[in-house]
Amino acid sequence: MSCILNIETSTSACSVAVSQDGATIFVKEDLKGPSHAVLLGVFVDEALSFVDSRAIPLDAVAVSCGPGSYTGLRIGVSMAKGVCYGRDLPLIGLPTLEVMCVPVLLYHDLPEDALLCPMIDARRMEVYSAIYDRALGVVKETSADIIDENSYLDILEKQPVYFFGNGAAKCREKITHPNAHFIDDIHPLAKMMFPLAEKSFVANDFKDVAYFEPFYLKEFVASMPKKLL
Repeated sequence: MSCILNIETSTSACSVAVSQDGATIFVKEDLKGPSHAVLLGVFVDEALSFVDSRAIPLDAVAVSCGPGSYTGLRIGVSMAKGVCYGRDLPLIGLPTLEVMCVPVLLYHDLPEDALLCPMIDARRMEVYSAIYDRALGVVKETSADIIDENSYLDILEKQPVYFFGNGAAKCREKITHPNAHFIDDIHPLAKMMFPLAEKSFVANDFKDVAYFEPFYLKEFVASMPKKLL
């Protein structure tokens, strides 16, 4: 097993966690933000002091890589790179929408055919979203969506879909199909990154520290209708 520093700054929440042997052993988070520029360095310093004081060697750094706030993601990725360079550690990049699925899968009782749709607010009636099955198999790729009464109808006609995240609340009045369900208070948090980070570590799925960045946002902006830009 491994010891991983996890960093999550994709939304207004700022959080850092250390996971070891498949469990979280240190957590610092602030949900009131955005205050990443002020708090992230403090949280990371405290996390590193925690592992150093206990002689626990870090094996990797994991960072949430989007979609989400451009500024937040840049701060998180820059901090993750700095720790990787300073301690000669590999870097793990995790899709934010997959991170959001972890607490739903761990703590909510879902039917076998349930699909998961994490949503990140992109202002107005726009969201960044994807749809996964319970094994995190991709049913709908990550995209920037404009939500209306017809959104996801082709999927909702077939099976239940659970919507959550800070973009989901504003969609309740639009997405009213009987197969649509909403879960409140789900945030992308560092303490929920460890199952995905551990999986990537075991698979040696690491990013190039020198060139890694949250590319998602560039792709989303290029694909969005011009009237929204």
